[in-house]
Amino acid sequence: MKCCNRFGRRIVMTLLSSAFLALGAQTLQAQEKYPNRPIKVIVPYAPGGATDIVARIIGDEVQKITGQGFVVINKPGANGILAIDELAKSPPDGYTLMLGNVSTNTITPIIYAHKMPLDYRKSIVAVTRLVDVPAFLLVTAANGFPPKTVKDFISYAKANAGRMHYGTVGVGSYTHYDMAYFFKRAGDVNVMSLPNKNGASGVIQDLLRGDAQAAFLNVASTGPQVQAGKLRALAVVNHGRLPDYPDIPTMKEAGFEDVGTVAWQALFAPAGTPTAAMEAVFHAVKMALERPETIEKFKAQYFNIVPNKSLADADRWLADEMAHWEKITTEVKIEMQ
Repeated sequence: MKCCNRFGRRIVMTLLSSAFLALGAQTLQAQEKYPNRPIKVIVPYAPGGATDIVARIIGDEVQKITGQGFVVINKPGANGILAIDELAKSPPDGYTLMLGNVSTNTITPIIYAHKMPLDYRKSIVAVTRLVDVPAFLLVTAANGFPPKTVKDFISYAKANAGRMHYGTVGVGSYTHYDMAYFFKRAGDVNVMSLPNKNGASGVIQDLLRGDAQAAFLNVASTGPQVQAGKLRALAVVNHGRLPDYPDIPTMKEAGFEDVGTVAWQALFAPAGTPTAAMEAVFHAVKMALERPETIEKFKAQYFNIVPNKSLADADRWLADEMAHWEKITTEVKIEMQ
């Protein structure tokens, strides 16, 4: 009988141990639920720009979904290198992310690779693309500037080679490469660049004065001037024509497919971030992008909502973007400052 009692006690102890282990695993799982604290999101620009606006719109909705905030940390400078470096040095736990764009997260890692204190491709991974931003190929309406179509503009530029300027938001920016690539594709037309340290607003002023004759600039910031007839939109860089500007052809329709950038914004994480955390962020952001409030806010900015289908799709997309810009930066030689 004592033997049976001892045997029975061993069974009970084994069952209790299993129960406690199961309870402990559930408690640990509850403690490790992601996210269980605010997520820091590094933005490589000052407050108020397009990237900052996207971060705050997404952050507000993700907070409603997860109960945890997106704390935006603005870290401008060095063409995005400072922000990328901070992201790469952060713990890969899903609580530090970066919201970057085509300039900071594809062009900078290529043309400024020698200045980066890390191997970008091994240090940073994409979570998902978020939105992209249509742009106009614009020309000035000042001083009676005559071209009204892309074809007219190319003919005029060839006839006035070396006497015209195009505006850019900075040396080596995607707007700089886009214009240089456009003129290369048009027959190596000689048009000089005119960078403006005040960004898009500065380029707009250059166009309004006639100091620059052309530029690629986003639709949201230049639409009012186009509608007022102060700037002339020859084509739109977008996946299709814009409903508000049905008479303006796409660059593809104008004969220049793959010229011009539908500038995207995307979310990135340090390499080595756990897949579970990456998946949680991906799905929360995807839900945020599907909310009516988010759709309306981005529609007002003419932003296209373009999330990736999965983490694997985001990885392939970033690789394709890097390959595209390696091609552009090889074909178009721009002397960096």
